[in-house]
Amino acid sequence: MELGQVRALLIDLDGVLYRGRAPLPGASELFDFLRQHEISYLLVTNNSTLTREAFVERLAGFGIQVTPAEIMTSAVATAAYLRTLAPEGTKVNVVGESGLVHELERFGFVMAGRDAEYVVAGWDKTVTYEKLRVATLAIRDGATFVGTNPDKTYPMENDIIPGAGSILAALVAATDVEPVIVGKPEPIIIQRCLELIGTTPQETAMLGDRLDTDILGGQRAGTGTILVLTGISTPEEAAAWQPQPDLIVADLTELIRQWESALPGES
Repeated sequence: MELGQVRALLIDLDGVLYRGRAPLPGASELFDFLRQHEISYLLVTNNSTLTREAFVERLAGFGIQVTPAEIMTSAVATAAYLRTLAPEGTKVNVVGESGLVHELERFGFVMAGRDAEYVVAGWDKTVTYEKLRVATLAIRDGATFVGTNPDKTYPMENDIIPGAGSILAALVAATDVEPVIVGKPEPIIIQRCLELIGTTPQETAMLGDRLDTDILGGQRAGTGTILVLTGISTPEEAAAWQPQPDLIVADLTELIRQWESALPGES
């Protein structure tokens, strides 16, 4: 990947632009840079708990102005994927929060219990034994098991807590069924992003903080990959990762500096 030739950027949120409620260095400046140089972008998050409108509000609190159309969540991607498999009115059981339920209902799915044809599980900070019990029974009865994303952990300001992958692991243990994953690192979500912004993998880069989702997802989809060390993955993990990300930066400020230097006519 030649950084100066990248014409579109897919940007992860948690661990890249912010951690918990704290913005990360260079976050708002990155958008100024992208707009100044007419580089397309789409925010791509495996977080399924919030609606796109809620993410817009959160980012505005960090001084970043974006629209819902510029955000792709794993909830949106999962709902869109399910609509390619099942018609409007199909019953779905959800282990997840309001953002996931909202997107599934927006695509015409009906929330259900054990009688669901699909079980969709994502990050759920209000998960209960009852939710897991009903989902387990539905999967054992033959419902198709779909996971929004496999992130085992989630980065907070000073801590790392259980993520969607931890919930998926509980359901896998209870059912012996592996879910179809829609979010990163599977290419489904990235391919949908490329369709929306109208760029090829060769002229697009995936920017993220996790080797096992963001970087692997970009590599599987054929995009360039940029790892920023402000979230989950460490420098030691990055050094051992194969194949290596195309670029590793300490933070977004360093990325902007390197990108400016790589642009044609810049020195």
